[in-house]
Amino acid sequence: MFTIDSIANKFRLSYVVFALLLCAAFVSIFLYAETRIEQELVKGRLLQQLQLSQEKQGEQTVYIANPGIKIYRFDSAPANLKALARETVQEIRVTVNNNDGKTETNLHFFAYQKNGKKYVLTYLEGNEIAMENYPVLAIFEALEDIFANALKVAVLLSLLIAILFSHLSAKQIIKPLLDLKKAVETDHRNLTELTHLPSEVGVLARAIDEKNHKLEQYLKREQLFTGDVSHELRTPLTIIMGASEVLASQLEDNSHLSEFANRISHTAKETSEIISALLLLSRAPEQLDAPQTSINTIALNEVTRLHYLLRHKPVSCRIIAEQEYMAYVRPELLKMALGNLIKNAFQYTDEGEVIVTIDAKKITVSDTGLGIPEKMMPLLYERFERLNDINTGNQADGTGLGLSIVQRIMTHMGWRLIHQANKNGGSTFSIYYHK
Repeated sequence: MFTIDSIANKFRLSYVVFALLLCAAFVSIFLYAETRIEQELVKGRLLQQLQLSQEKQGEQTVYIANPGIKIYRFDSAPANLKALARETVQEIRVTVNNNDGKTETNLHFFAYQKNGKKYVLTYLEGNEIAMENYPVLAIFEALEDIFANALKVAVLLSLLIAILFSHLSAKQIIKPLLDLKKAVETDHRNLTELTHLPSEVGVLARAIDEKNHKLEQYLKREQLFTGDVSHELRTPLTIIMGASEVLASQLEDNSHLSEFANRISHTAKETSEIISALLLLSRAPEQLDAPQTSINTIALNEVTRLHYLLRHKPVSCRIIAEQEYMAYVRPELLKMALGNLIKNAFQYTDEGEVIVTIDAKKITVSDTGLGIPEKMMPLLYERFERLNDINTGNQADGTGLGLSIVQRIMTHMGWRLIHQANKNGGSTFSIYYHK
């Protein structure tokens, strides 16, 4: 399929356009030359006829000579010809009567002054000028058709040659770009082979190689930072979890302090899981295994874990699923993504209901909360962008990272996140996990 966006097609099209312009220039030059030659030949023939007529007939008001020649003394010429006649040969369309009825043809005419007398000389096309009358003009009219046909053939050949040459040239010009594309797609293994080229492709290859090197260094620093932070945090978290378990074991079963000890232990475990998920996000997707994971179980666990956010609100939550649905995904990543959506729905819904729906294609989290203003839609997944409370005008609690993290997880797993505004207020976020 031809598309103008392709560089190769732009190059081919430029060749064809150039060939058309060149052919148009040659055709224009040919037509101008043909017209000028014909005018000069007609003028020469008519002047010759004027001289012959004056020698044979003397001074007359009108001289008529075959084929199609008529010479007027200026004062006897038709009014329209007197008004239009100049020293150069001109041409107008006229209607004449002949044996076949009325037909249109061209009338050539010009004004000429000789010995103080002025004439209008005319030649009507459509009558064959015999070789014996004026052989030069007769030969020119015979050659005119030959030149016209030859010009048509030349134009067609020029266009065919331009198309063929543009196709071959485009391949040679685009080949270095295709080599560069292939080198980039093959993890830059062959990119160094192109950086030494002196052409524009070499300059582009060097720029890409330098940018890739900087990007690799940046990603390496990010991975090292994530790994170092995770490693340093795991030790204190392990100590916290161990200490909370020891504390819980030493408390009486009905002690009101047991709840706090359990909360410390659960929070430390959740933080450890978050660290694991962040470590997974720092790795390439193809390096991760994707075990079969129960979506229903993770959704139920997240609703239970975050239900404390609804403790003092007239908000209910329910999960709708016809059966147990499974997906090949790291459970840590799905837990973080789904947990952020459920947490937002709980946090920004003051009354009504939050519904988590699971089917064979998607997971949806729908709420009757604040909703998202239209002006915030372009920044929906931007980091540190927080929703404004429409009642107070103040920014809601949170860091503004939740949706950004969810979108990053979706991209990492090759899934899709779609937002829709509910008619009665609130939002619906859908995770499409089947491609």
